[in-house]
Order: sequence, then structure tokens, then C-alpha cells
Amino acid sequence: MSDALDKAEQAVRAAETDTAAVQLAMAAMELAKVAQQNQAQAPAHTCQHDHRRQGRSAGEWLGIACAVCVGGVGIAFASLALAILGGVAAIVVLVLRDMWRDMQRKGR
Repeated sequence: MSDALDKAEQAVRAAETDTAAVQLAMAAMELAKVAQQNQAQAPAHTCQHDHRRQGRSAGEWLGIACAVCVGGVGIAFASLALAILGGVAAIVVLVLRDMWRDMQRKGR
């Protein structure tokens, strides 16, 4: 980088007869040339790792929440159906027991 500054200073000294604005422009052009040469010499960097995000997106979380809600409603309906089935089974058992007792009494 000091070589680039030396060249820029030489360009400014050579342009002493020009105005200050022209001197600054010449120095800036020289620095730009040196910077462009340095960039051309530097190897291009390529990443070898994956840049994907590790977490879930908002859409994925929304899908999971919907699945949990639908599953919860399904479990609630299944529980309700089992409760109704248990009540019906109890009534059927009571009716059948009463019918059995009546048949036993009439049979004697």
C-alpha cells in the first residue's frame, strides 16, 4: 500500500502547475488504479459451508399449530364418543338385567 501512496504523491508533485482540484483528481485516479490492481491479484473467496437458516420458518410453525389444534379437536370428539358409548352401554346392561330378572320371576 505504501507503494501506491508513493505513486500518488509523485503524481501530485508532477501536477504542481495544475490547480488543486486537478491535483486531487489525479491522485484519486492513481489510487483507484492501484486498488484495482490489488483486487485483480487477490483470489476470489468462495464459501464452502451452507448458509441456510437452522430454525423453522413462520409457515412451518403455523402448520404445526394447525395440526395440534386439529388433533386436539379430534381427541375431544373421540373422548366424547367414548363417554356416550359408556353411558349407552350402562343403560343397555341395566335394561337387560331388568329383563333377565323379570323372566326369572315369571318362569317360577
